[in-house]
Amino acid sequence: MDERTSLSIGDIVKATYKTGEYIGELTELSAPRGVVKILAVIKHPTQGDLHRMYEADVAFFHQRRALSYTEKALVPLNAIEPYTGSIPPYKESLRKALELEMEMLSRTEQWARLSLEQLELLKKDYAF
Repeated sequence: MDERTSLSIGDIVKATYKTGEYIGELTELSAPRGVVKILAVIKHPTQGDLHRMYEADVAFFHQRRALSYTEKALVPLNAIEPYTGSIPPYKESLRKALELEMEMLSRTEQWARLSLEQLELLKKDYAF
C-alpha cells in the first residue's frame, strides 16, 4: 500500500514544492493535491533557469525564495510523504538549508574549475 493513500489532515509531512523540500502540516486534502502549511525547510530552492540548468547566460536568472513560515502551498500528493522526525525551528532550518545549498554550489564550482584544468592538460596531451 502506498503511504500517500493514508495521509490525513493534520499529519506532519515532507513535501517537495518546485525545487525546495519542506516539513509541514497537511491542512487540506483534495486529490490530486494537498495543502501543506510550511513549518521548516529541508532543501532550499534551486536558483536560475530550471529549463537550462547550469547555464548563466539566460534571459532571466531566477531568484527563488524558500517558502515562508506557515505559508500554505498546494502540492501534488505524489510529492507529499509522511514525516516522522523532529521539526526544527523554521529560522534555524532555513539557515541550514541555505548554507547547504551554498556549500553544494561552492563544491560544484571547485569541481568545475579543477575539471577544466584537467581538460586543458588533456587537450595539450591530445595535440589538437
